Amino acid sequence: MNEQENVRVIQDLFAAFGRGDAQGALAMLAEDVDWQSPVTRTYPPEITWASPRHTPQQVAQFFQELNEGAETEPFEIAAFIAQGERVVVEGRNRGRARVTGRSYEHDWVMVFTLRDGKIVRHRHYYDTSDVAIAFR
Repeated sequence: MNEQENVRVIQDLFAAFGRGDAQGALAMLAEDVDWQSPVTRTYPPEITWASPRHTPQQVAQFFQELNEGAETEPFEIAAFIAQGERVVVEGRNRGRARVTGRSYEHDWVMVFTLRDGKIVRHRHYYDTSDVAIAFR
């Protein structure tokens, strides 16, 4: 696939999650996906979703745990940038820790790697301190 097609897959992924179509979004993942969000020792135990995932079913569990722990607002997407099989997405999100009621807000970058139209790798980068503080 070319870079524009790869960007379209990632845009479709965000659109599927945005309309609540988790199954449609998960269908875009390779069976052996490598999905990781920041993991830090400063996170309190209520942040269960911060662990590596390696199958679409485990990614589904990631989103279930995230939804149970946090009330998130839709992402604000600033840019989709593609080079080869990678798509970088810049954005911002806000949410609230369900356990404390405290809110968090931060900019983030996600890097997706695609092969044959499927997402094989995901990395999510952001400053984790505001999330950790919201959950304490």
